[in-house]
Amino acid sequence: MVDIELVSASLSPLSAVCNLGVTIDSRLSMADHVSAVCRACYFQLRQLRVILQSLISETATSLVHAFISCRLDYCNALLYGIADCHLQ
Repeated sequence: MVDIELVSASLSPLSAVCNLGVTIDSRLSMADHVSAVCRACYFQLRQLRVILQSLISETATSLVHAFISCRLDYCNALLYGIADCHLQ
């Protein structure tokens, strides 16, 4: 990408930006956003592992579904039409 020259500064475009928790890359493939959602879900699961022994099975299941569903449902309309490899 080419730098943009202004009067007193030089701006270089980014390959991806994050706005309202959604990462949009320059090719609009949503690969960076899918990767960020997977990382966030994995982090939540690792955090739950610490307290899992103190919970009954139904409560643990509810917490896992709540945390993961929340991450997957946020701005999921933006994922309409993305490549199958990202959905895997």
